[in-house]
Order: sequence, then structure tokens, then C-alpha cells
Amino acid sequence: MDGRVLPVLLGPTGRPPKTYRIPVPDAAGGPPTVLVYRLVPRGHSRMGIQKGWKYAYDPEGKIGGLKWPWSKPDRPNDRLNDGPNDGPADTEG
Repeated sequence: MDGRVLPVLLGPTGRPPKTYRIPVPDAAGGPPTVLVYRLVPRGHSRMGIQKGWKYAYDPEGKIGGLKWPWSKPDRPNDRLNDGPNDGPADTEG
């Protein structure tokens, strides 16, 4: 970021969002780059009490969703039907 202060919209409970996306315009006029920041604990006191929250830059920039127990984990090399012979070999005979 370039030092500007951006407003953070609060939710209905008064808490800031868990992820915050900041679009940065491209100097050449191309599509903007989106920087993703995640809400993380600021630290803990000597007694173990959490001091607060801060936003930390997420270089992967994945938009997190709900993680249900029945959801499949993300696989980086997942491909959708690259060709007709991608499945197991046909063993008729």
C-alpha cells in the first residue's frame, strides 16, 4: 500500500471483515491487481490475553470460504477434462 488510510466497513456485529481486498490500479491501464489482507491476532500479553487484531498481507491471495467437513481440499494442479483419454484405461475384454 502507498500509505493511504482506507475505510474498513464493519459488519452488523461491529467487527471488521476477516479478509480485506484492495484493488491497486495498473499504471499501464491494465486490469487492477488485488491485494488480499487477512485478520490475524496482534499478539498476546504476558498473561496470555489476546491484545487485539491486525491485518497481515496474504501473498497467495486466495479468497477463503466456509470450510465444511465434507468439502474437498483445494488441490493446485486440478484440471478439468484436459482431453478425452484422461481417465483410467478401458479394460473391456
